[in-house]
Amino acid sequence: MSEQDDFIDAGRRCFMISGALFVAFSMVKGADALAQEVIADEGAAVHVAKATETLAGSLKTNPLLDAWIKITPAGKVTVFTGKVELGTGVRTALLQVAAEELDMAPSLITFLTADTGASPDEGLTAGSHTIADSGSALLNAAAQVRGLLVDAAAQHFGVDAATLSANDAVIRAQDGRTMSYGEAVGLVDLHRNATPTSPLKDPKTFRTIGTPMPRLDIPSKVTGGVSYVHDMQLPGMLHARVVMPPVYDAKLLGFDEAAIMKMPGVLKIVRDGSMLAVVAQGEWQAVLAQRALAASSQWSAGRALPDPATVHRDLKPLCTQQIKIADHHAPAAPAVKTLNARFIKRYLMHGSIGPSCSVAHLDGGQLTVWTHSQGVYPLRDALAEMLSMPKENVRCVHTEGSGCYGHNGADDVAAHAALIAVAMPGRPIRVQWMREQEHTWDHFTPAMVTEVKASIDAGGHIVDWQYALWSSSHNERIVNAGRLLPARMLEKPFVPAPSTPMLQPEGGGDRNGIPLYTLPNIEVMNNFSPTMPLQTSAMRSLGAHTNVFAIESTMDDLAHMAGIDTVEFRLRHMDDPRARDVIALAAKQFGWPRPPRARNRGVGFAFAKYKNLMAYVAIAVEISVEPETGQVTLERAVAAIDSGQIVNPDGVRNQIEGGIVQSASWTLHEELRYDTSRVRSFDWGTYPILRYSSVPKSIEVHLIDRPGAPFLGVAEGSMGPTAGALGNAIFDATGKRLREMPLAGDGLRKLIEV
Repeated sequence: MSEQDDFIDAGRRCFMISGALFVAFSMVKGADALAQEVIADEGAAVHVAKATETLAGSLKTNPLLDAWIKITPAGKVTVFTGKVELGTGVRTALLQVAAEELDMAPSLITFLTADTGASPDEGLTAGSHTIADSGSALLNAAAQVRGLLVDAAAQHFGVDAATLSANDAVIRAQDGRTMSYGEAVGLVDLHRNATPTSPLKDPKTFRTIGTPMPRLDIPSKVTGGVSYVHDMQLPGMLHARVVMPPVYDAKLLGFDEAAIMKMPGVLKIVRDGSMLAVVAQGEWQAVLAQRALAASSQWSAGRALPDPATVHRDLKPLCTQQIKIADHHAPAAPAVKTLNARFIKRYLMHGSIGPSCSVAHLDGGQLTVWTHSQGVYPLRDALAEMLSMPKENVRCVHTEGSGCYGHNGADDVAAHAALIAVAMPGRPIRVQWMREQEHTWDHFTPAMVTEVKASIDAGGHIVDWQYALWSSSHNERIVNAGRLLPARMLEKPFVPAPSTPMLQPEGGGDRNGIPLYTLPNIEVMNNFSPTMPLQTSAMRSLGAHTNVFAIESTMDDLAHMAGIDTVEFRLRHMDDPRARDVIALAAKQFGWPRPPRARNRGVGFAFAKYKNLMAYVAIAVEISVEPETGQVTLERAVAAIDSGQIVNPDGVRNQIEGGIVQSASWTLHEELRYDTSRVRSFDWGTYPILRYSSVPKSIEVHLIDRPGAPFLGVAEGSMGPTAGALGNAIFDATGKRLREMPLAGDGLRKLIEV
């Protein structure tokens, strides 16, 4: 269980910390509170009051200082975030941010993550927003709290606040007098809105920000300790397993209830429409009962799936809305060479290492759900709607999940746990999906088609760029009960909210569809589909993985057409000085331009600024190819990154390294297998991912730190550049330009043989 356990009594729903009641909400007085604007978020629209729109990060939506930081009279300091730890290390980094501006050692702070009963509502932890939004909020909230405490102490001592110093929750005067934060908080009311300006420390004085700090979540994970929601054990807890339909829209016709109820340990079968589950005393008893229940269940035919042979052709007619996201024209030299290219990405799955899991407990009319959802507040709202319960009677507490990222089954299994818990009040219910359920009922990342037409002039400059993509939102996050899979299976099913395109500059399927390069004539069209034939939603970087792959492959081809080194070609078309810095650093550290290519080896380069808003990442790779099999091995990767002010250098390196490995798996190996009857990728044998034996032999990550600059999101920044660099390296090694992912394997072998 997580550190929330110090705050949450599982049996009695205790809302108290050190005798103080927390209510995490925001209330803004005045007429300006009524005027709101909508800003983009990866989950849903986020409403920002006019009175708070100038505040930093998530303070815009959660302006009260004591929603973020609580100090008791005894001096206990608790810091809250509405974001969650997904294995990216953000819990550690956010603690560092708060500790720095509070002038405290991180070990002296209790740090709690997303919990609808305690934390501020920061929506989703997604899209590399955490440090940019929550980190910025905590940086400023902590600085303002420290400033208020120091000012209160100065007034009490009768001295100038500038003469006081603070360290480890103690304020010191030059004459030796001291006052603890606990004493000072009695002199000031922290239940106030943050202000647009903060007494931020000079970055030159930072001791915690910018310094490697061991991750808080690692020790228990590497020692086999309690780390995940899967590990939770509550008094009286029962185990449940669900039975899923064999295919979309299949309806449950019947099952052998009498036989299942005779099995050892079985306590109850829960059915509502086509939502079917069995509850048992022990986990293995639940697994055996689930297998028997599934075998005895009869289902209607359901609906057919798309033909994988024509799915990309059929995608174009599904795209019913055209959204032009770039349209700029200026005089340019005449074109002398033109490139036309088409790129394809297939459906991919999350493939989470641990099947989705949740624990729910209905006690005295209060429902508590422990979940690895990326958005506990949106999930809380959807569960309340599904169960017809008041929101205040539903509490969602984030607890880490094994292999949780993107929109996998976390929210759906939480809905299963909630439905079963309501059917068996008084007993905690633990639900874990089976492996085949995690695979076949995943929210797959959507298929995509992109097409580019680009021209260069006689001097080797790009004079025209026309780009179009066909795909969906890539984001069907939980915004109503109908977005929860079990809610759509009930006797009275809920209807999912309609799919809508995510707006630029964040974008969805069109994320990073606009090149950052300086181009005199550019047109980019997002052909949006509100429906997809498979269940799809968000996975890391959304459309950026494919769009950057297409853009960077095209940049390489244009450079070859112009007879110019590919790195030099990028620099010719790049005006952003920070982008130029990362491109130059990655090239230098890799040793570009490279020596003559060895047989069956190649190098590739790629660049992107994630969303054109966040971290700048440039990557150079070296690969080897086995022509007889099409096997591609990533031998070496060198990355350079500029993410603004770096909080934890190790954390940034971890995320770029992990992104390179995962993107290599997507780009080289992964594709969902299905036919018109059903999804066939039901285990690791039918959905191959990068094996440990194939991970890169060497990954170097070089950081450009910019103290005092805004935080820029990191986690998903390397997904697109890795794909582009791999495609370019395969071309360098084989002379074959691959534009359909996955790139490695039999398809590459056949091309080499031609």
